[in-house]
Amino acid sequence: MPRATINIGEPDGQAAMSSVWRYAVGYIPGEENGGLVAEATGGSPARLADYDDSGWEICHDLPGRVSGGFTFAWYRTTITIPDTIAGQPTNGMRVQFETCVDDYGEIWIDGECNRDRGVVQGFNVSMRTPVTADAQPGNKHTIAVLAVNGPLGDPFGTVFIRYAQLGFEW
Repeated sequence: MPRATINIGEPDGQAAMSSVWRYAVGYIPGEENGGLVAEATGGSPARLADYDDSGWEICHDLPGRVSGGFTFAWYRTTITIPDTIAGQPTNGMRVQFETCVDDYGEIWIDGECNRDRGVVQGFNVSMRTPVTADAQPGNKHTIAVLAVNGPLGDPFGTVFIRYAQLGFEW
């Protein structure tokens, strides 16, 4: 299957997709203790497509390293499907989001998590999840990535996204 890859972790790829990465620390950014409370219910609103992240820090280049220790952080961007990729019309293409989170991650596309592909796969494991199976030029898709530093019992280093790319397949 022919394929083109756009690196949306770098400025050129972000410009091609009309996207900007933003990030904030916390399971629920802005809440006391990062929203980490015993038996939290309802999930983090940061996963939802219509969540307002406009006050978050802009991350011009990934990896976008943030806090160390026991840390949760959200990274979000909204992409706009262009008319063409690599000279091919994007109409009807399949689009995949591919990433590797240091150390654990979840991927939410338009507020939904693909429970087979978008959840923690292991420590520093590459992940790929569908954005759309039928791309339409001009359509917008929100990508939210929850990153968690690990190992959870004794986390070290910082949390970050190693890479972020979109695979367009036709």
